[in-house]
Amino acid sequence: MSTDVVRRRAILTGHVQGVFFRASVKEAADNEGVAGWAANRPDGAVEVVLEGPAAAVESVLGYCRTGPVNARVDAAEVSEEDPEGLSGFQTR
Repeated sequence: MSTDVVRRRAILTGHVQGVFFRASVKEAADNEGVAGWAANRPDGAVEVVLEGPAAAVESVLGYCRTGPVNARVDAAEVSEEDPEGLSGFQTR
């Protein structure tokens, strides 16, 4: 498994606020050892930043594309960024 650190930013739209989306992404990230944060946006989307080994980040992104049971993800816009050396995962 590669230990190269990657960073991805995802903007998730649909029914993603008020359904424990951020908390469930934090749990998924913690389970995979991925750092970053998740925040509600004023436009109703959830923004997620993930940093860690590529396979672990992709695993969490896969979860983000479906979300928790009461969520409905209509779209996931994912972009690559340069890692900043984040540690831990926060909900904002």
